Amino acid sequence: MKVLVAMSGGVDSSVAAALLSDAGHEVVGVTMKLWGGESDTGCCSVSDVEDARRVARVLGIDHHVFNFGDRFATDVIGPYVAAHAGGHTPNPCIECNRHLKFDKLLRRARGLGFDAIATGHHARVVERDDGSRRIARGVDARKDQSYVLYMLDQLQLAATLLPVGELTKARVRAIADQLDLPTAAKPDSQDVCFITSSRGRRGFLRDRLAFTPATVVDRAGHDVGRVDAVELVTVGQRKGLGLQGGDDVPRYVVDVDVAGATVTVGDASALLEPATTLRDMVYAGEEIARSVLAQCSAHGPALAATFDPSTSTVTWDEPHRRVAPGQAVVLYEGDEVLGGGLAISGAECRAHLLR
Repeated sequence: MKVLVAMSGGVDSSVAAALLSDAGHEVVGVTMKLWGGESDTGCCSVSDVEDARRVARVLGIDHHVFNFGDRFATDVIGPYVAAHAGGHTPNPCIECNRHLKFDKLLRRARGLGFDAIATGHHARVVERDDGSRRIARGVDARKDQSYVLYMLDQLQLAATLLPVGELTKARVRAIADQLDLPTAAKPDSQDVCFITSSRGRRGFLRDRLAFTPATVVDRAGHDVGRVDAVELVTVGQRKGLGLQGGDDVPRYVVDVDVAGATVTVGDASALLEPATTLRDMVYAGEEIARSVLAQCSAHGPALAATFDPSTSTVTWDEPHRRVAPGQAVVLYEGDEVLGGGLAISGAECRAHLLR
C-alpha cells in the first residue's frame, strides 16, 4: 500500500512512519506548513519541519512539505477568532483535523495516487461486522485522542491509518529510541500551535479583535465585578473576574453575553444542567437514539447520557456541569465513537428548539 504519513516533527508521527515502512508499505512523509506566525509549542515551527526531515532520512523515505497556510487561516484561525468574538470557546485542533489533516491532506494524497494517509494520533480505526468503521480509543488511555477525531466519516476512516493507537506512549518512545530517531526524547507538543507561551491567547486575539469591557453580575442582576475583555471569558471560569468582596463561596461564569457586555456568575450548583443541545452533528454511521457515553473535553470523563437526534440533545443521567458553547461533546459506545457535535448557548438552544 502507498501511504502518505503526516509527520509533524514529533515522536508519534515519526514512529507511525517507521512502523508502516517496516510493515512493507511504500511510505512518503509530508509535513504540513500551516501556521506562518510565531510558534513555540512544537507543532508548526521551522525546527519541526527539520525534525521530520531528519527522521525521514533515518528511515530512508522521501519527505515533502505541503503549504496549506491559506486553508489554515480560513478554516482554523478565522473561526477561532470569530468564536471568541461571539462569546464561544472553540477547539482549533478539532477544526484543523476536520478541514486540514483529514480533508485537504487526504484529497491531496488521493490526487497523488496514495492509497491512504496516516498520522500519529493515539486512536484506532476499528472495522465492525457490517464492514463499517469507527474511531476508537487508543490503547494508552492517558494519551487517547479519539475525542478530536470524532468528525471522521466512513470514506475518511477507510483511507486512514493510525499505527500508534495500538501502543502505549512508553512503547512509542522505546521504538523511537531503538531506531535512533532524532525525535525519541522530544517533548509532546501543546494543543494550540499558534498560541505562544509568551503572549498567550490574550496577545493573539488582541491583534485581531477589539476587546469589549463587560460588567459581571450575579444571577439576581447585581453588579459584582468587571472584566476588560468579555471575549476572553468562558463558561465555567472562576478566576480573573474582578469580583467584589470575599470569595467564601466560589462563583463561576454561567453565561457570557458579548452583545450585552455582561458576564453572569453563580455558585457551582448554577453550572449544573440536565441536558446539552448540540449543533453541527456528525455520525460515524447511522443516527443515534439511545443511551451513550458523552465526553466534553479531550481528557475528561465519559458520562452516561441519552441522545435524541430529533433535537440533537444529550440528556445527562445526572445533572452535568454546563458545557461552554463551542466545545465538542463526543458520543461513545464503549470505546467506539458514535459521533458528536458542538455545544450551543442557552439563547441558541431556545432558537434551535423553536425551528
